[in-house]
Amino acid sequence: MLQTLHATWWAWAILALALAFLEIIVPAFVFLGMTIGAACVALVMLLGGAGSIGAPVSVLIFAVTSLVATLILRRIFSLPKGQVKTFEGDIND
Repeated sequence: MLQTLHATWWAWAILALALAFLEIIVPAFVFLGMTIGAACVALVMLLGGAGSIGAPVSVLIFAVTSLVATLILRRIFSLPKGQVKTFEGDIND
């Protein structure tokens, strides 16, 4: 069962939807990057790559695309440098 489950595009699509839902509950760029990675694997499987790649390669594609997507999202949506204000002393003095 698990051997054929990695090769079905809808399993990766369901994983992408579950990770997107988790991103809504726990906001972090990591889950959104993993959502993009799972969606990319689902797209590869849907376009006919299911027969040509195995489980280790599909997990590798998921990991690499998730990492790249997370780094890109962090670069695009992170706060600019100097945006956070820190106080050295008590502001009430």
